[in-house]
Amino acid sequence: MIASYSDLMQAVQEQPEPQRLLFVFCRAELPDDASDEERAAFERGEGGALTPVICVDKSPTEVAEFSSLVQESRETGQPWDVVFVAAMSGRGGMAPSTDEAQQPLTMMVESIRLGNIGGYLPLDQDGQAMALN
Repeated sequence: MIASYSDLMQAVQEQPEPQRLLFVFCRAELPDDASDEERAAFERGEGGALTPVICVDKSPTEVAEFSSLVQESRETGQPWDVVFVAAMSGRGGMAPSTDEAQQPLTMMVESIRLGNIGGYLPLDQDGQAMALN
């Protein structure tokens, strides 16, 4: 069970093939047509919609520490509430390239936009796994 970013990085190192990590940073937002009940729930930190604001792929060595990833995300000026992470496995001892990661990353963003988040690891701003309903 992966409970944190450090757990994820440990699991990545244990894989038989080199990995490339895909990150989609999202902001929680309340839809314009939200009901009063939905607004109240959102005020309590529940509900809302996750809107992707930043996406990037990285080699595990580029983001060995979660703090470096957070710092880089802050430099974009885009606030975020949750980051979804997925890993791509390489072949023949070679990690996937950024070019190879582009289509899966685009598909990941679209999947999250549609609310299909089950295949991704959601992390909060401290790098701890989150349970999302």
